[in-house]
Amino acid sequence: MGSVSEDKQKKTAGSSGADTNVDPLTPVLRISQLDALELDSALEQLVWTQFSQCFQNCRPGLLTPLEPELRALLQLLIWRFTLYSNSATVGQSILSLRYHSRLSSSRRYRPLSRRQKFSLALLTAGPRWLQDRSHSLLLFLGLGTGGPISQTDSGFQQGIRRCLAFVSGIIQLASLFNFLVFLRKGTHPVLAERIVGVQAVFSKPNVVRDVSYQYMNRELLWHGFAEFLIYLLPLINTRKLKTTIHSVLFGREGKGGEEAGDGHRVWRECGLCGEWPTMPHTVGCQHVFCYYCIKSHSIADAYLTCPKCGAEAGQPEPVKMEVEMEGR
Repeated sequence: MGSVSEDKQKKTAGSSGADTNVDPLTPVLRISQLDALELDSALEQLVWTQFSQCFQNCRPGLLTPLEPELRALLQLLIWRFTLYSNSATVGQSILSLRYHSRLSSSRRYRPLSRRQKFSLALLTAGPRWLQDRSHSLLLFLGLGTGGPISQTDSGFQQGIRRCLAFVSGIIQLASLFNFLVFLRKGTHPVLAERIVGVQAVFSKPNVVRDVSYQYMNRELLWHGFAEFLIYLLPLINTRKLKTTIHSVLFGREGKGGEEAGDGHRVWRECGLCGEWPTMPHTVGCQHVFCYYCIKSHSIADAYLTCPKCGAEAGQPEPVKMEVEMEGR
Protein backbone atom coordinates (compact mmCIF):
# COMPACT_ATOMS: atom_id res chain seq x y z
CA MET A 1 0.00 0.00 0.00
CA GLY A 2 2.87 2.34 0.81
CA SER A 3 4.48 1.89 -2.60
CA VAL A 4 1.14 2.46 -4.35
CA SER A 5 0.65 5.70 -2.39
CA GLU A 6 4.17 6.90 -3.25
CA ASP A 7 3.65 6.06 -6.95
CA LYS A 8 0.39 8.01 -6.91
CA GLN A 9 2.11 11.04 -5.36
CA LYS A 10 4.92 10.87 -7.92
CA LYS A 11 2.38 10.63 -10.73
CA THR A 12 0.49 13.64 -9.37
CA ALA A 13 3.67 15.69 -9.04
CA GLY A 14 4.93 14.61 -12.46
CA SER A 15 1.69 15.57 -14.17
CA SER A 16 2.17 19.18 -13.06
CA GLY A 17 5.61 19.39 -14.68
CA ALA A 18 7.46 19.62 -11.36
CA ASP A 19 10.72 17.93 -10.39
CA THR A 20 10.31 15.60 -7.40
CA ASN A 21 14.07 15.64 -6.74
CA VAL A 22 14.05 19.27 -5.66
CA ASP A 23 15.04 19.75 -2.03
CA PRO A 24 12.01 21.32 -0.25
CA LEU A 25 14.33 22.77 2.36
CA THR A 26 15.87 25.15 -0.19
CA PRO A 27 14.82 28.63 0.98
CA VAL A 28 12.57 30.68 -1.28
CA LEU A 29 13.00 34.43 -1.55
CA ARG A 30 10.51 36.45 0.46
CA ILE A 31 9.85 38.74 -2.49
CA SER A 32 8.96 35.73 -4.66
CA GLN A 33 6.35 34.56 -2.16
CA LEU A 34 4.86 38.05 -1.88
CA ASP A 35 4.84 38.42 -5.67
CA ALA A 36 2.95 35.14 -5.96
CA LEU A 37 0.28 36.46 -3.59
CA GLU A 38 0.01 39.69 -5.60
CA LEU A 39 -0.35 37.75 -8.86
CA ASP A 40 -3.09 35.61 -7.35
CA SER A 41 -4.93 38.71 -6.14
CA ALA A 42 -4.59 40.34 -9.58
CA LEU A 43 -5.98 37.21 -11.25
CA GLU A 44 -9.01 37.15 -8.93
CA GLN A 45 -9.69 40.82 -9.65
CA LEU A 46 -9.33 40.23 -13.41
CA VAL A 47 -11.77 37.32 -13.33
CA TRP A 48 -14.26 39.37 -11.34
CA THR A 49 -13.94 42.30 -13.75
CA GLN A 50 -14.55 40.09 -16.77
CA PHE A 51 -17.49 38.42 -15.02
CA SER A 52 -19.11 41.73 -14.04
CA GLN A 53 -18.72 43.06 -17.59
CA CYS A 54 -21.08 40.31 -18.77
CA PHE A 55 -23.85 42.11 -16.86
CA GLN A 56 -22.94 45.68 -17.83
CA ASN A 57 -26.07 46.03 -19.98
CA CYS A 58 -28.36 44.84 -17.20
CA ARG A 59 -29.96 46.87 -14.46
CA PRO A 60 -27.36 48.77 -12.35
CA GLY A 61 -26.72 47.13 -9.00
CA LEU A 62 -27.96 43.71 -10.13
CA LEU A 63 -24.93 41.86 -8.72
CA THR A 64 -24.55 43.95 -5.56
CA PRO A 65 -26.82 41.84 -3.26
CA LEU A 66 -24.96 38.63 -4.17
CA GLU A 67 -21.46 40.06 -4.72
CA PRO A 68 -19.79 38.35 -1.70
CA GLU A 69 -21.17 34.95 -2.71
CA LEU A 70 -20.21 35.42 -6.37
CA ARG A 71 -16.67 36.48 -5.45
CA ALA A 72 -16.30 33.43 -3.20
CA LEU A 73 -17.65 31.17 -5.96
CA LEU A 74 -15.18 32.53 -8.52
CA GLN A 75 -12.36 32.17 -6.01
CA LEU A 76 -13.31 28.53 -5.41
CA LEU A 77 -13.48 28.00 -9.18
CA ILE A 78 -9.91 29.28 -9.57
CA TRP A 79 -8.84 27.11 -6.63
CA ARG A 80 -10.33 24.01 -8.28
CA PHE A 81 -8.25 24.34 -11.46
CA THR A 82 -5.02 25.56 -9.85
CA LEU A 83 -4.27 24.62 -6.25
CA TYR A 84 -6.48 21.52 -6.16
CA SER A 85 -5.02 20.13 -9.40
CA ASN A 86 -1.33 21.06 -9.13
CA SER A 87 -0.68 22.03 -5.48
CA ALA A 88 0.25 25.49 -6.75
CA THR A 89 -1.56 28.73 -7.41
CA VAL A 90 -1.26 30.70 -10.64
CA GLY A 91 1.22 33.14 -9.13
CA GLN A 92 3.36 30.31 -7.81
CA SER A 93 3.34 28.53 -11.16
CA ILE A 94 4.58 31.69 -12.90
CA LEU A 95 7.44 32.01 -10.41
CA SER A 96 8.26 28.25 -10.45
CA LEU A 97 6.94 27.66 -6.94
CA ARG A 98 4.51 25.17 -5.41
CA TYR A 99 3.19 24.10 -2.02
CA HIS A 100 4.94 21.42 0.00
CA SER A 101 3.32 19.58 2.91
CA ARG A 102 5.31 19.97 6.14
CA LEU A 103 3.41 17.21 7.92
CA SER A 104 6.06 14.77 6.77
CA SER A 105 9.62 14.77 8.11
CA SER A 106 10.97 13.50 4.77
CA ARG A 107 13.42 15.67 2.85
CA ARG A 108 11.69 14.80 -0.41
CA TYR A 109 8.85 16.80 -1.85
CA ARG A 110 5.37 15.79 -0.74
CA PRO A 111 2.25 17.22 -2.43
CA LEU A 112 -0.66 18.50 -0.42
CA SER A 113 -3.36 16.17 0.77
CA ARG A 114 -7.01 16.76 -0.01
CA ARG A 115 -7.61 17.87 3.56
CA GLN A 116 -4.90 20.52 3.30
CA LYS A 117 -6.25 21.77 -0.03
CA PHE A 118 -9.79 22.06 1.29
CA SER A 119 -8.51 23.72 4.45
CA LEU A 120 -6.60 26.31 2.43
CA ALA A 121 -9.68 27.05 0.34
CA LEU A 122 -11.83 27.39 3.47
CA LEU A 123 -9.35 29.63 5.31
CA THR A 124 -8.85 31.81 2.21
CA ALA A 125 -12.38 32.29 0.91
CA GLY A 126 -14.24 31.92 4.22
CA PRO A 127 -12.85 34.93 6.14
CA ARG A 128 -13.30 37.22 3.12
CA TRP A 129 -16.92 36.13 2.74
CA LEU A 130 -17.57 36.61 6.46
CA GLN A 131 -15.98 40.05 6.35
CA ASP A 132 -18.16 41.12 3.41
CA ARG A 133 -21.29 39.61 4.97
CA SER A 134 -20.61 40.55 8.59
CA HIS A 135 -22.88 43.58 8.58
CA SER A 136 -25.82 41.69 7.04
CA LEU A 137 -25.36 38.71 9.36
CA LEU A 138 -25.22 40.88 12.46
CA LEU A 139 -28.34 42.73 11.40
CA PHE A 140 -30.09 39.41 10.78
CA LEU A 141 -29.17 38.28 14.30
CA GLY A 142 -30.24 41.60 15.81
CA LEU A 143 -26.63 42.56 16.61
CA GLY A 144 -26.21 45.58 14.36
CA THR A 145 -22.92 47.45 14.61
CA GLY A 146 -24.13 50.79 13.36
CA GLY A 147 -23.07 52.56 16.56
CA PRO A 148 -21.90 52.08 20.11
CA ILE A 149 -23.57 49.60 22.42
CA SER A 150 -26.80 51.13 23.64
CA GLN A 151 -28.42 50.64 27.03
CA THR A 152 -31.46 48.96 25.44
CA ASP A 153 -29.38 46.00 24.21
CA SER A 154 -29.65 42.87 26.29
CA GLY A 155 -26.67 41.48 28.13
CA PHE A 156 -26.49 38.55 25.73
CA GLN A 157 -26.33 40.84 22.69
CA GLN A 158 -23.66 42.99 24.30
CA GLY A 159 -21.63 39.90 25.15
CA ILE A 160 -21.89 38.54 21.60
CA ARG A 161 -20.79 41.86 20.10
CA ARG A 162 -17.85 42.14 22.48
CA CYS A 163 -16.87 38.56 21.74
CA LEU A 164 -16.97 39.13 17.97
CA ALA A 165 -14.93 42.32 18.28
CA PHE A 166 -12.41 40.46 20.48
CA VAL A 167 -12.09 37.57 18.03
CA SER A 168 -11.65 39.97 15.10
CA GLY A 169 -8.91 41.81 16.97
CA ILE A 170 -7.14 38.56 17.84
CA ILE A 171 -7.20 37.43 14.20
CA GLN A 172 -5.77 40.73 12.99
CA LEU A 173 -3.08 40.65 15.68
CA ALA A 174 -2.20 37.06 14.79
CA SER A 175 -1.93 37.97 11.09
CA LEU A 176 0.37 40.86 11.94
CA PHE A 177 2.54 38.68 14.17
CA ASN A 178 2.66 35.99 11.48
CA PHE A 179 3.84 38.53 8.89
CA LEU A 180 6.58 39.75 11.24
CA VAL A 181 7.71 36.15 11.71
CA PHE A 182 7.66 35.72 7.93
CA LEU A 183 9.95 38.73 7.52
CA ARG A 184 12.28 37.17 10.09
CA LYS A 185 12.32 33.54 8.92
CA GLY A 186 11.09 33.75 5.32
CA THR A 187 8.27 31.17 5.48
CA HIS A 188 4.45 31.35 5.67
CA PRO A 189 3.55 34.89 4.52
CA VAL A 190 -0.12 34.06 5.14
CA LEU A 191 -1.50 32.78 8.43
CA ALA A 192 -3.55 30.10 6.66
CA GLU A 193 -0.35 28.45 5.37
CA ARG A 194 1.04 28.16 8.90
CA ILE A 195 -2.21 26.73 10.25
CA VAL A 196 -2.58 24.12 7.51
CA GLY A 197 1.11 23.20 7.54
CA VAL A 198 2.17 24.03 3.98
CA GLN A 199 5.18 25.88 2.66
CA ALA A 200 6.15 27.38 -0.69
CA VAL A 201 9.13 25.63 -2.28
CA PHE A 202 10.78 25.59 -5.69
CA SER A 203 9.21 23.37 -8.36
CA LYS A 204 12.40 23.25 -10.44
CA PRO A 205 16.03 23.00 -9.33
CA ASN A 206 18.43 25.94 -9.56
CA VAL A 207 15.71 28.51 -10.14
CA VAL A 208 17.30 31.97 -10.13
CA ARG A 209 15.37 35.23 -10.24
CA ASP A 210 17.35 36.84 -13.05
CA VAL A 211 16.79 40.01 -15.06
CA SER A 212 18.46 40.38 -18.45
CA TYR A 213 20.85 43.29 -19.05
CA GLN A 214 18.81 44.48 -22.05
CA TYR A 215 15.66 44.82 -19.97
CA MET A 216 17.53 46.47 -17.10
CA ASN A 217 19.26 48.98 -19.40
CA ARG A 218 15.97 49.82 -21.12
CA GLU A 219 14.24 50.39 -17.77
CA LEU A 220 17.11 52.53 -16.44
CA LEU A 221 17.16 54.59 -19.64
CA TRP A 222 13.40 55.09 -19.59
CA HIS A 223 13.31 56.06 -15.90
CA GLY A 224 16.17 58.49 -16.41
CA PHE A 225 14.43 60.07 -19.39
CA ALA A 226 11.14 60.29 -17.46
CA GLU A 227 12.82 62.00 -14.51
CA PHE A 228 14.49 64.44 -16.91
CA LEU A 229 11.13 65.32 -18.48
CA ILE A 230 9.51 65.73 -15.06
CA TYR A 231 12.23 68.20 -14.12
CA LEU A 232 12.30 70.00 -17.49
CA LEU A 233 8.65 70.40 -18.47
CA PRO A 234 7.67 72.76 -15.61
CA LEU A 235 10.50 75.09 -16.67
CA ILE A 236 9.18 75.45 -20.24
CA ASN A 237 6.67 78.20 -20.92
CA THR A 238 4.54 76.26 -23.37
CA ARG A 239 2.12 79.13 -23.89
CA LYS A 240 4.87 81.53 -24.92
CA LEU A 241 6.47 78.88 -27.11
CA LYS A 242 3.15 78.25 -28.83
CA THR A 243 2.68 81.98 -29.44
CA THR A 244 6.17 82.32 -30.87
CA ILE A 245 5.71 79.40 -33.25
CA HIS A 246 2.32 80.74 -34.34
CA SER A 247 3.73 84.19 -35.02
CA VAL A 248 6.65 82.76 -37.02
CA LEU A 249 4.41 80.59 -39.15
CA PHE A 250 1.57 83.04 -39.77
CA GLY A 251 3.11 86.40 -38.95
CA ARG A 252 1.92 88.95 -36.42
CA GLU A 253 1.05 91.73 -38.85
CA GLY A 254 -1.32 89.68 -40.95
CA LYS A 255 -3.00 88.38 -37.85
CA GLY A 256 -3.31 91.84 -36.37
CA GLY A 257 -4.70 93.31 -39.59
CA GLU A 258 -7.27 90.56 -39.89
CA GLU A 259 -8.47 91.00 -36.33
CA ALA A 260 -8.42 94.79 -36.61
CA GLY A 261 -10.84 94.55 -39.50
CA ASP A 262 -13.14 92.34 -37.40
CA GLY A 263 -13.02 94.16 -34.09
CA HIS A 264 -16.40 92.98 -32.94
CA ARG A 265 -15.30 89.33 -32.95
CA VAL A 266 -12.17 90.17 -30.93
CA TRP A 267 -14.16 91.88 -28.21
CA ARG A 268 -16.64 89.03 -27.94
CA GLU A 269 -14.06 86.33 -27.21
CA CYS A 270 -11.58 85.88 -24.35
CA GLY A 271 -8.07 85.37 -25.70
CA LEU A 272 -7.43 82.58 -23.18
CA CYS A 273 -10.62 80.58 -22.65
CA GLY A 274 -12.40 81.49 -25.90
CA GLU A 275 -15.68 82.27 -24.12
CA TRP A 276 -17.58 85.53 -23.76
CA PRO A 277 -15.34 87.78 -21.56
CA THR A 278 -16.40 87.96 -17.92
CA MET A 279 -15.35 91.31 -16.42
CA PRO A 280 -13.34 92.10 -19.61
CA HIS A 281 -9.77 93.34 -19.16
CA THR A 282 -6.98 94.21 -21.54
CA VAL A 283 -3.20 94.04 -21.13
CA GLY A 284 -2.17 96.73 -23.61
CA CYS A 285 -3.04 95.12 -26.93
CA GLN A 286 -6.32 94.98 -28.80
CA HIS A 287 -7.38 91.61 -27.34
CA VAL A 288 -9.75 91.16 -24.41
CA PHE A 289 -9.59 88.61 -21.60
CA CYS A 290 -11.68 87.52 -18.65
CA TYR A 291 -10.40 89.09 -15.45
CA TYR A 292 -9.83 85.77 -13.67
CA CYS A 293 -8.16 84.23 -16.74
CA ILE A 294 -5.63 87.01 -17.25
CA LYS A 295 -5.05 87.54 -13.53
CA SER A 296 -4.29 83.89 -12.81
CA HIS A 297 -1.98 83.64 -15.84
CA SER A 298 -0.14 86.85 -14.93
CA ILE A 299 0.43 85.57 -11.38
CA ALA A 300 1.76 82.25 -12.70
CA ASP A 301 3.98 83.85 -15.36
CA ALA A 302 5.76 87.13 -14.59
CA TYR A 303 6.73 87.53 -18.29
CA LEU A 304 3.31 86.85 -19.74
CA THR A 305 2.69 87.65 -23.39
CA CYS A 306 -0.58 87.84 -25.28
CA PRO A 307 -1.35 84.36 -26.63
CA LYS A 308 -2.94 85.90 -29.72
CA CYS A 309 -0.42 88.49 -30.95
CA GLY A 310 2.64 87.83 -28.76
CA ALA A 311 2.80 91.37 -27.31
CA GLU A 312 4.18 91.82 -23.81
CA ALA A 313 1.35 91.83 -21.28
CA GLY A 314 1.15 94.80 -18.96
CA GLN A 315 -1.03 95.21 -15.92
CA PRO A 316 -4.62 94.06 -16.53
CA GLU A 317 -6.91 97.05 -16.92
CA PRO A 318 -10.69 97.00 -17.22
CA VAL A 319 -12.12 97.65 -20.66
CA LYS A 320 -14.04 100.90 -20.94
CA MET A 321 -16.95 100.71 -23.32
CA GLU A 322 -19.32 103.44 -24.36
CA VAL A 323 -22.97 102.44 -24.36
CA GLU A 324 -25.47 104.55 -26.22
CA MET A 325 -29.08 104.49 -25.11
CA GLU A 326 -31.62 105.05 -27.86
CA GLY A 327 -35.14 106.03 -26.94
CA ARG A 328 -38.20 104.70 -28.71
